[in-house]
Amino acid sequence: MVTTSDESGTLAAIFGKTHATIVRASIKRVHSIDVIRGIVMIIMVLDHVRDMLHLTSITQSPTDLATTTPALFFTRWVTHLCAPVFVFLSGTSAFISVSNKQDLAASRSFLLTRGFWLIVVEFTLVNFGLWFDIHFNVFLFDVIATIGCGFVVLGLLLGKSTRTIATIGLVIIFCHNLTAFIPGEATSLFKTLVMPFFAPAAIPFGDGKTFVMGYPPIPWLGIMLVGFTAGNLFLKEIAEKKRLFLRIGLASIALFLIIRSYNIYGDTVPWSVQKNGLYTFLSFINLTKYPPSLDFCLLFLGIMFLLLAALEGVQNRFTAIAAVYGKVPLFYFVIHWYIIHPIVFAMVFLQGYKASDMVFGFNFGRPKEGSSGLGLIPIYLIWIAVVVLLYPLCKWYGSYKEKHRDVKWLRYL
Repeated sequence: MVTTSDESGTLAAIFGKTHATIVRASIKRVHSIDVIRGIVMIIMVLDHVRDMLHLTSITQSPTDLATTTPALFFTRWVTHLCAPVFVFLSGTSAFISVSNKQDLAASRSFLLTRGFWLIVVEFTLVNFGLWFDIHFNVFLFDVIATIGCGFVVLGLLLGKSTRTIATIGLVIIFCHNLTAFIPGEATSLFKTLVMPFFAPAAIPFGDGKTFVMGYPPIPWLGIMLVGFTAGNLFLKEIAEKKRLFLRIGLASIALFLIIRSYNIYGDTVPWSVQKNGLYTFLSFINLTKYPPSLDFCLLFLGIMFLLLAALEGVQNRFTAIAAVYGKVPLFYFVIHWYIIHPIVFAMVFLQGYKASDMVFGFNFGRPKEGSSGLGLIPIYLIWIAVVVLLYPLCKWYGSYKEKHRDVKWLRYL
């Protein structure tokens, strides 16, 4: 691969002088990224099966300590790991992809195209798979769109050094919770226009349609930018990576424990003493995901780094299976909706309802609130079945991509 001196200098500024060889040699896939991403994608399906099929998923929050049970709470809580890891490793994967490009222009073009493509996929294939509503009455800005926005911003920031990008990301993670203290009425023009970029919002527009900002892009952007700059860590030797990942993970969780203990800043919902010790512990770890609070980021990214430390360099049957899913994340994400949603319809009909009883939009096609659904044990069984069914599909598609690297559009799915 040939680069001009100007291009090499620019890329060296991005990746750092210690890794200047990146601009001259191609980097292979990082196995640990595929493994960890595969693990959280497997867990993610549990959350979506629960959300679409569980008895109380439409009527109550599984983390509401007044109504939940420990089993239901942890069924939801463990899946909190998915989004921050997915977004963080999307940034890291972007670093790896960019480092394989010949010049800055090609890198920027790839990230911008990828970003806009993900936004299009969110509002078409993903939104329809989620709602199965041909009228598209609900447009949900979810994790795929926020990753797409992150790629666009990364593309625009590529001329900056990793230190600058990391600083921006860390400032966002540590400070975005301060937006809650901005003075003014919630209905003011400023907050109406700006706050949806920082916090969830539902915006109605014409003919009963609603735009829902589920994943506000700026807080998640902080995670992606830090993930991008952490790409350098994955280029080190295995033993050094394991030490670094372990230290970062422990430091992140320790900082979470300190900040959460003081109960002053770090999460919009403080913890409190509950009816017994178990529920008090649940209150302590019951963190805000929408948007991801500082405490949320510290805890779940800390857990991610511990998993990376434990699994870095590990090659066994489990990691091989997880990597199959992790190598084709967007394909997996799109397809799994089209497997789960027909199961929703089957459940509805098997429970004695007719097509005329089905309510789409936020009900996913289920009848009126509280009138259908399954218990936790069937939810877990269906989760396992869906993950098993996805395995041969992901293995086939991963093999197809590998054999057809010259087909450019395959890089975008």
